[in-house]
Amino acid sequence: MPSKKKPRPLLVYADKDGQIFDHPEFEMICRRGDELAQPKPEEYIPLPPDSEFFLLPGRVPLGLNSETGEVEEVEGIAVAAFACPGHTLTGLAAYGNTEGAPVLPMFAYGAVGYANGKFWITAKVVDEDKRQIFTKIPQQKIDAGAKRVMKEMPENRLVRHLATCALTYGCPAAKNFALGRFEAPLPTAQTCNARCIGCISEQPEESAFPSTQERIKFTPTAKEITEIMHYHAKREQKPIFSFGQGCEGEPLTEAKLICEAVQKYRSEGGKGTVNINTNGSLTATMKPLREAGLTSIRVSMNSFLEPVYNAYYNPKGYKFEDVIATIKTAKELGLHVSLNYLFFPGVNDTENEVTALIKVATESKLDFIQLRNLNIDPDLYMELVEGYDFGPSMGFINFRKRVQTECPWIGFGYFNPYLGES
Repeated sequence: MPSKKKPRPLLVYADKDGQIFDHPEFEMICRRGDELAQPKPEEYIPLPPDSEFFLLPGRVPLGLNSETGEVEEVEGIAVAAFACPGHTLTGLAAYGNTEGAPVLPMFAYGAVGYANGKFWITAKVVDEDKRQIFTKIPQQKIDAGAKRVMKEMPENRLVRHLATCALTYGCPAAKNFALGRFEAPLPTAQTCNARCIGCISEQPEESAFPSTQERIKFTPTAKEITEIMHYHAKREQKPIFSFGQGCEGEPLTEAKLICEAVQKYRSEGGKGTVNINTNGSLTATMKPLREAGLTSIRVSMNSFLEPVYNAYYNPKGYKFEDVIATIKTAKELGLHVSLNYLFFPGVNDTENEVTALIKVATESKLDFIQLRNLNIDPDLYMELVEGYDFGPSMGFINFRKRVQTECPWIGFGYFNPYLGES
């Protein structure tokens, strides 16, 4: 039998009351950088569970008039979708701005359409791991887990902090810790040596968007950290521990403390993968961390082009070249090295970006690329990198094929992998 042809989703928009409709004629289009285009059938999928809809204030829906071949505005409010974890956007919502349109909060805004009785989103599955899917888990179970952990470790300040993250902010990592599964977060750092535009725990007073969660207000002790590590390892057969969370600054600024905690945990027979999510700014910390028992690092990058990197991260006291040196040094020391590659359609899937990524990957032999979405207002980001000629988008699928072809040893995913017992 011939294969079913994938439908062309219709434009989705909302009225002033927030009711969502599909347009009777206009088709969905998407945005990549400053380009507008109709997504190819292989670039969109049915909207996965645990995704969210967003109404975009001050933004007018844009759709493709298939009769004229022209992009036209539609009366109403533009709609986007936030893909659940494990999915990377291939295109962003297309819209026009009205005067005074507010800056959008820090989410990733996928293009969404409707066809054959279901919603579709411009995204691809990059990781089948369900560790941040909570659809079938009652909130009462998470609440009970957080309260139980606080009861069992009543003097541990870090436990109370994580319980707040789970109960108040709905942090997926903290919720998993409360449930005793997957990856345990270990925030440690109050300060940061970068001023990322999209920081979710600290924004300047004049920022157009507020922080979405509260940064840790104390420095935990090594004992508090290792107590959590041992507790989690008793509940999860394949434990992962990660320093460097959304509720803290840069963990390498607390490298001495982390070394002490990791060394203590390992000396007491602690197993599992011990990871640091980092901006990679302090290369000299890699050797002592490795000697203490660190397993892996994940370095966050929005770009391997220095001007684009600097525009987003605003490094203070380190340079782009230090990040590259950290990636290479960590790999030389035997650490598993991942990228937290913040993908933005129309920027990261362009020739100069892909070439720069492949160059560093080839020189360092880094192990893994986590294809995360860059959570930011698309217009704000394009303003930040204005003046840099990215060239045409090759698309997410061609981007991934290109990297896989030239760097066949690299794995792809979305989450920190479990790397064994040692």
